[in-house]
Amino acid sequence: MISRLLKKNIESKFGKEKAIILLGPRQVGKTTLLKAILSNREDVFWLNGDEIDVQNIFSTISASRLKTLIGSNNIVVIDEAQRIENIGLKLKLITDQIPEVQLFATGSSSFELANKLNEPLTGRKWEFTLFPVSFKEMVDHHGLLEELRILPHRLVYGYYPDIINHPGEEKERLKVLSDSFLYKDLLRIDQIKKTDGLVRLLQALSWQVGSQVSYHELAKTCSLDSKTVEKYIDLLEQAYVIFRVTSFSRNLRNELKKSKKIYFFDNGIRNALIANFSTFEQRNDMGALWENFLVAERIKYNHYNQLWSNCWFWRTTEQQEVDWIEETDGMIHAYEFKWNPVAKAKIPTSFKNAYPTATTRIIHRDNIDSFLL
Repeated sequence: MISRLLKKNIESKFGKEKAIILLGPRQVGKTTLLKAILSNREDVFWLNGDEIDVQNIFSTISASRLKTLIGSNNIVVIDEAQRIENIGLKLKLITDQIPEVQLFATGSSSFELANKLNEPLTGRKWEFTLFPVSFKEMVDHHGLLEELRILPHRLVYGYYPDIINHPGEEKERLKVLSDSFLYKDLLRIDQIKKTDGLVRLLQALSWQVGSQVSYHELAKTCSLDSKTVEKYIDLLEQAYVIFRVTSFSRNLRNELKKSKKIYFFDNGIRNALIANFSTFEQRNDMGALWENFLVAERIKYNHYNQLWSNCWFWRTTEQQEVDWIEETDGMIHAYEFKWNPVAKAKIPTSFKNAYPTATTRIIHRDNIDSFLL
């Protein structure tokens, strides 16, 4: 299964004399997506940055040798490009010296690839991110009714392609995903020598989904120092395991101004980390799973639809809260998340008074299509 909308967005940039960079977690289908985009082309020169001989080729490459290697091909793909030393300068060499070639590069860790590309490829690249399969993609695949029927299952096992494609094997495959690929890129970074502290931190973050987090409290819980916690969280975010959301504050003195929440890009990974695959209806963390699901899916929806919004949560010192705030073109939109459509839920009056022009909505299981489609 491929992201049709992202495929369309990438195809719209084809042939515009800039490199196309595709980032995203491991095993979400970046290579599959590019192969689908290029399936009708016979002029593709495909390289895998994981292979030692490819890394060696690029170690002392020149423009003339690149032209010889590429030959008559009009498209160059470098998969897992972060493995290649000084890859940013090598990609710049291709875009500058062989502008007639359309260059693609993929990477599963933005702390390795994006950092190597930012300066060399300034103004020379289009950048996209592929996430685990989205709610919308599954609806497009087999219809809204069918996806709503299986939604409690998705809230527990998530949307990684390997999980979706192997029903009945979700637990075993999620264990492999969380035990291996989750740390593969992170452990390449010199600062992370042992996984114990990282595992404890991930488990602590899993239990605190939907709640405000404190680096200081996390450090005590995980027997780490605060700076190490902050460093690990930054790297986990750049590896597309988690993402941070900060608090919204403009009008009220009692609004929390520097708080943060941390979510997982995939519910299944989160549940694998705490080894809890109980059915959704039997869980005591239903609210946290529902909130994590909606926030992650909204991130995918906005990215794939190229909707540029600033996103926050809102909370006051009196514990009044709004789960999700978006500002788009100067307009503020506030959302509260509740799984049960008959559960009591409302946007706090203090928020409405402080932001009278904001739109407000309650998102529950019966109307998520209006939020995610």
